[in-house]
Amino acid sequence: MSRENRIDARFGELRGENKAAFVAYICAGDPSLDRSLDIMHALDRAGADIIELGVPFSDPMADGIVNQMAAHRALEAGATTRGVLDLIRRFREASETPIVLFTYMNPVYTYGFERFHADAAAAGADGILLLDLPPEEAKRNEELTDAHDLRHIRLIAPTTPERRVPELAGTSEGFIYYVSREGVTGEQTSLAEGIDRNVAAIKAHTDVPVVVGFGISTPEQAAEVARASDGVVVGSAIVRRIEAHGGDDDLAGQVEGFVKPLVEGAKSV
Repeated sequence: MSRENRIDARFGELRGENKAAFVAYICAGDPSLDRSLDIMHALDRAGADIIELGVPFSDPMADGIVNQMAAHRALEAGATTRGVLDLIRRFREASETPIVLFTYMNPVYTYGFERFHADAAAAGADGILLLDLPPEEAKRNEELTDAHDLRHIRLIAPTTPERRVPELAGTSEGFIYYVSREGVTGEQTSLAEGIDRNVAAIKAHTDVPVVVGFGISTPEQAAEVARASDGVVVGSAIVRRIEAHGGDDDLAGQVEGFVKPLVEGAKSV
């Protein structure tokens, strides 16, 4: 890595403050790329530590219906992979908040795997989470290992075999995304059981921060997860607000107003 990574720097700052990170997910281009830029700045103002930016894709198999429809709206509005990278460049004109690209192999390979990583890093992205790239496959292919200054984020889930956890933890960069429940993304009325125990089991194998997502939608839930981990991820709950207020002039303000209490919940412990 040729430059200090913003993800590492942010977690270093949070560690010094004894605070958990708040990671906010949106789908780039929903409802348009211009309005996504406004939303990203709103997330910044609300106190998000990291922004996860979904690259819209026609077959987002790991996503629930809320995020699937966001990707569909973005594609219908004309969002492209190049447009997403341009969105990051525009955001970087005013903010240094870390950005993680949340995507699948198909759009990356369509763009060109190595070129995508190089262009994303040059645009100002800091990490990438390739949902359908098993680490074993990455080890077999040299082209899948050069991240061009992007941290490769790994997923670990409750269904991950115990024997695989050390390898996944050992090859993670930036942070580990612990999926707190089985299934696809989406809001839940209650948190999954055993989050604190499962996070502790992962942290036994790595010093990389562990953040927890899937189903978090209230300040109380954010606070509970923050007590057990290094960070909280909220996605579907934010995307649902974007869907509900997509036609409002004050869409960014609606998102900021919703996210700020979630950030305060995560930071309250």
